Amino acid sequence: MAELKQLVFFDFEMLCSKSGMLFEDMEAIRLGAVKVDVESGKVTGFDRFIRPQQNSPLSTFCKELTGISDSDLDKADDFPQVFKDFLFWVGGVKKARFFSWSSSDILRLKADALRHNLPQATIEKITKRYIDFQAVFTKRASRTAASVEKALSFYELSFIGEPHHPMYDAYNTLRIYESFEEHLVKTDLIMVQQFIFQEAELPRVERLSQEIKYIFQKDLVEFYSNLNDAFRMKDAWKLIKKTKKLVEKYENILLSRSGIFDKELITGVEELLNFHKELQTAYREHCSYTSKIMILHEQMVEPLQKICV
Repeated sequence: MAELKQLVFFDFEMLCSKSGMLFEDMEAIRLGAVKVDVESGKVTGFDRFIRPQQNSPLSTFCKELTGISDSDLDKADDFPQVFKDFLFWVGGVKKARFFSWSSSDILRLKADALRHNLPQATIEKITKRYIDFQAVFTKRASRTAASVEKALSFYELSFIGEPHHPMYDAYNTLRIYESFEEHLVKTDLIMVQQFIFQEAELPRVERLSQEIKYIFQKDLVEFYSNLNDAFRMKDAWKLIKKTKKLVEKYENILLSRSGIFDKELITGVEELLNFHKELQTAYREHCSYTSKIMILHEQMVEPLQKICV
């Protein structure tokens, strides 16, 4: 892998209709992006309209949503030319990492490249270096898929620029990314608020681990009280799903980069994740033997029992 030189955040505006459209027909009509030089931090922008193959006038809904007019598209270049200019602006796919807010943008790129018979090798290189940052932020901080505006608000930021302008959407995605990477304590506080405390008031940082341990132990006591020595296989699968839900609530504590969680809490969450892995392994083994009952060995559940005491 070549040395990383730039981060590229991009966004498409697409054909749209109030009554809905097949995704394959929602051709790109505008591409916006921002590029960050990793060494200098310099940010540059890219903004181009794209003339679609479909030559029907834009719907009123699409004009109002995107702010794009038919005249903008009539004088625009087609997708192959805009994409060629975009690649020149990027300045080297192998030295870039690509981001967007939701996977719809990389799917749009793939669909329109295929529509225009563009070289798939280049698309594959971009895909290999692509990150759906909305998915990352959802898993690591927000719990549910947030809009760009909502994600910004978690960091007390407001949207900069014009709504539904792809270059500004890309720029604001960059701002979320930078906040996520730089404000580590704040990101962890967003995470515990969304995953653990939800509507409840967040305690002070110095009390955070203690309060989470209380909730964690309470959850484990309830979980452990429903454990048996043996489960029918269909009930064992339900147990795996229930365990996974509990894991998803706490696993980000192990991915914390801020250092605000104490060792006892981290160890407890590690024990839960180990139990989940062992449970999945045991389930697969019992399935391979066509067992009707799954046995939970004492050494598997003992670490959880200690936390519950």
